[in-house]
Amino acid sequence: MDYEASLEELEKALEGLREENKTIPIIVEGEKDIKALRSLDIVGKIVRLNIGISIPNFCDKIASEYEEVILLTDWDRRGGFLCHNIYKNLEGRVKCNITYREMFAKNAMIRTVEGLPSWIKTMKKKFK
Repeated sequence: MDYEASLEELEKALEGLREENKTIPIIVEGEKDIKALRSLDIVGKIVRLNIGISIPNFCDKIASEYEEVILLTDWDRRGGFLCHNIYKNLEGRVKCNITYREMFAKNAMIRTVEGLPSWIKTMKKKFK
């Protein structure tokens, strides 16, 4: 894997995410994911999935509030399961963007949103 190219791709993806998040909320799994994104200068609306309600009820709430969301669950097994379930529950009601999740999964050697800031920092030190 070309880590330098991966870092460049991640930085481009983050810039796109920052821009889109100005008008489109991001759905993440937990509070640590929100903190990680905030540390990466993502300032728009971020919605936490783990709020103590079922996925169908969570999706009903999302569908009543938004027309489009960015799904950014972890890219481990559990995150994939959650992404799939949310996507299916929102299908036909809310447009779901999973592009950033796919970009991070492809280019980062980590499996979680909360690990992104330290991974990016480590890679920047290595190449810059």
